Amino acid sequence: MTDPCGARDAAIDDLDAVAELARSFIADLRPQRGGEMWAVSTARTEPVTDRLREEILSPRTLVVVGEYLSAIVGYAVAVLDTTTDGRIHARITDLFTLEKARHVGVGEAMMTRCLDWARTQHASSVDAMVLPGTRDAKNFFEGFGFTARALTVNRPL
Repeated sequence: MTDPCGARDAAIDDLDAVAELARSFIADLRPQRGGEMWAVSTARTEPVTDRLREEILSPRTLVVVGEYLSAIVGYAVAVLDTTTDGRIHARITDLFTLEKARHVGVGEAMMTRCLDWARTQHASSVDAMVLPGTRDAKNFFEGFGFTARALTVNRPL
């Protein structure tokens, strides 16, 4: 039997589905601890589809769709940056799976695709952001060997 989970590079035809997932991602994280500030300072803004279209077409960005039984149930975005000393560095800016499709391997398939892509781009490292209190997300990234390298602290005024 073939694996019902998979990940593939997004195509322009996937744009509407990915945009809806991006909106769900923001709605899912907004009520989390630190989520409101993330939503207004870092998260995607409308029109979400415009930026995603650019990212799908950009050679410095990877947009992945995660599938379960051929249905798109998740997405991930990885981008390349250059460090001040000239090394290539990748950042996973988005990684989201619909709640009903979590814990079945979709996220793992998308993460594996992002890491493989970063390696082919000769990235020296990969970053991802996790909100405080999102234990499942923290455990997920730690399972791929990620460790904290910085903490952002905030004080509402």
